Amino acid sequence: MTQHASSDNNAKTTVLAFIEALNKEDFDKAREYVNEDLSFIGVLGTRHGAEPYFGDMKKMKFKYDIKKAFAEGDDVCLLYDINMGKTTIFACGWYQLAGGKISTFKVVFDPRPILEVK
Repeated sequence: MTQHASSDNNAKTTVLAFIEALNKEDFDKAREYVNEDLSFIGVLGTRHGAEPYFGDMKKMKFKYDIKKAFAEGDDVCLLYDINMGKTTIFACGWYQLAGGKISTFKVVFDPRPILEVK
């Protein structure tokens, strides 16, 4: 296995373990996979720092159904359905790792189904 392929696999394994922990609502375990200065950029807002991000996740308890995962070096891309309780949306998440942990991630999706839910 080349060094590049090994790096791809490690980054992908980290991100998938993070998502699995979120799905199990094991937020302490999920936090082990992110840097404390985590930056989350989403369609409906941003969070800077692991504390505000996990504060929100504990309330929302989203569930992720991964359809496809791609990795290149310290970048991982997931295509997934996110069950938000009242609605499920298809989204793309771009996770960037630093020091073996998730440092930044961006989630992109069409927000109309969420905005239309009353």
